[in-house]
Amino acid sequence: MAFDRLEAMRAFCRIVEVGSFTRAAEALNVAKTTISGQIQGLESLLGVKLLHRTTRRVTPTTDGAAYYERARAVLDDLDELEASVAQSRSVARGRVRVEMPSAVATCLVIPSLPEFTEQHPQIQLDIGCSERVVDLVQEGIDCAFRGGLVADQDLVCRPVGLMRFCLCASPVYLMNAARILKPDDLLHQRYLGFTFPGSGKQMIPILRRGDDSFRIEQMPAMQFNSGGAYIAAGLAGLGIVSVPRAEASPHFQSETLVEVLPDWEMDGMPISLVYPPTRHLSARVRAFAEWGAALMANDPLWTTKR
Repeated sequence: MAFDRLEAMRAFCRIVEVGSFTRAAEALNVAKTTISGQIQGLESLLGVKLLHRTTRRVTPTTDGAAYYERARAVLDDLDELEASVAQSRSVARGRVRVEMPSAVATCLVIPSLPEFTEQHPQIQLDIGCSERVVDLVQEGIDCAFRGGLVADQDLVCRPVGLMRFCLCASPVYLMNAARILKPDDLLHQRYLGFTFPGSGKQMIPILRRGDDSFRIEQMPAMQFNSGGAYIAAGLAGLGIVSVPRAEASPHFQSETLVEVLPDWEMDGMPISLVYPPTRHLSARVRAFAEWGAALMANDPLWTTKR
């Protein structure tokens, strides 16, 4: 009974945090009917109604809000106790939901995942790849790699790397375009823009060489909000793109892309590891976070070291 009660407490806390039975069930990897039964049993045990249910959202009652604060503290203490007992990383087990930009996933994390799964065979990963900024609490995400400045002060933010960018275009495009010898020459080229999904802000690349700098602020010939579609447009010869160097490097080697103005350096984007504020990270989340941070720190295309 004690174990069932703890599972019901965990389900209740997740529902309060995400505001939905469905999203809570997805985050906990259980059926929605299971969670509904756990909440009914918990309300019956306590003799009070814990949740208000509407068609749009689930919110705690006054009793539910008070119970949540105490239950969250109990679960945090339990996670901390379990982690302190688990001295070896090999004991880390369970599901970890992570989010990251597509370039981080395809160029860094996924190629190295066999190493992680060998080290932690009892950890199951749910990996989301996109350029959008997810709400970690609402969507039940354990941790995320996030690019740019992290504005949400409610998140724990750990700087771990740098996404380096470069200008490039296909050989076919460059063959038919005017020569590009200096940044001003870009004004007479087809520049393709990238818009961050969610915020709708356009990426404004800044080129630097010594004390000189140049902002690419011209009207793009086309706009994209998907990293995969953006580099595909460059490969198709539609114009000049500014993409992560890690993503462009294989295409430089295969000569399907050519770097433009290679003697100028483009400002990079800081990458941080973020997670919801709790007094303690579970062993499984910590295992992935430490592995991911070390992976980025030791890769020359992602490290903050020069």
